[in-house]
This record gives sequence, C-alpha cells and structure tokens, in this order.
Amino acid sequence: MELNVIGAKPLAVSDEVFGGEFKQALIHQVVVAYQAAGRAGTKAQLSRGELSGTTKKFKKQKGGGARHGDYRAPIFVGGGVTFAAKPRSYEQKVNRKAYRVAIRSILSELNRQGRIKVVESFGVDQPKTKAMVAKLAELEVSGRVLLVSEDANEALYLAARNIPYLHVLDVMALNPVSLVGSDHVVMTVDAVKKIEEWLA
Repeated sequence: MELNVIGAKPLAVSDEVFGGEFKQALIHQVVVAYQAAGRAGTKAQLSRGELSGTTKKFKKQKGGGARHGDYRAPIFVGGGVTFAAKPRSYEQKVNRKAYRVAIRSILSELNRQGRIKVVESFGVDQPKTKAMVAKLAELEVSGRVLLVSEDANEALYLAARNIPYLHVLDVMALNPVSLVGSDHVVMTVDAVKKIEEWLA
C-alpha cells in the first residue's frame, strides 16, 4: 500500500504495519499496561506495629467502657492504619511481540481514519513558535497533534513546547498512549521508514 506524502510522490509502505487488523482488546491491554508501568507505587503508611510510642495499657481493662491496649490502635487519631499501604510495583507483563502488534494495529486504524499525515520534513530549523504554528496551519491539523521525527532536534522541541496539545517524539520514544491520545499524527518520511524497520 501507499501513504500520501504532502508535496511529494506517495510512499510505499508495508500492509502489515499500516493496513493491519484493528485489535481493540490488545490495544486496551497494552495502553493500560503502559500507563500502569508509569505509576510510582511509592505510597507507604504505618501500621500500628510500626508506630513509635509506648505500648503501655492506658487504662484498666474493666469499668471504663471499651477495652484498649494502647493509643496506637487504628481507631485513635494518630494511630496506625488498619491495612497500611506499602510500596509496590504496578508493572504488567506484556510480550514484546504483542506490544508491536498493538502499535501496528493503532497505526493501521489511524491510517484508515485519515489521521496520519506524512511530510518530507517539518521545515522548522529555528526554535520559533510562529514557524511551527504556520506549519500546522499549512498541514490542516488541529486538536491534539503528535509530531513524529526520525531524530527530533532541539529546535523542533523548542518550537513546539509553547503550543498546547502539541507533542513531539522521535521514533524510539513512540508509545501507544501518545498515539491513542492524538487526533492527528504527523510523521516524516524517514520516521515512517524507521517505524517500518522496527515493526516489520
């Protein structure tokens, strides 16, 4: 199959990468796993056994209402937490092959919906926001836009950083969450070729 390149001849691409089947369940699994892996999992609380302080029984056992041993019990202010949270990992295992299939499926669906645009280059050599805004207007893209470059340089990052909902990634940083969350994806020809090498 071919992808239309703005201002140049069409680019021949793999049907497997840009024309594959849409696998919603797999995409959902991969997106959830990717987001879960980004969670810190550092929340920690103290149980009653970990609090500092005396364990002396503060009142007699009988005649005083409820029976208590010490003030570290969870029902008291400043006491321990009943089921205290501890640091944990939220990581979910996703096979490398399944991850690549999910990325191919996302790219294929974006292509079917006409949300992928391919250009020879972004043409932004200076870190000027005005130049980037003009380029986006020229490409007729709006909403949340993802720019994918084979090797995003500093000028491109600086030109894009002050524009809301515009995100710049190089191919090595491409991920399912960024793709799914974008209304339009703009790629360079070299980026498309690099993606094909990665996902073939």
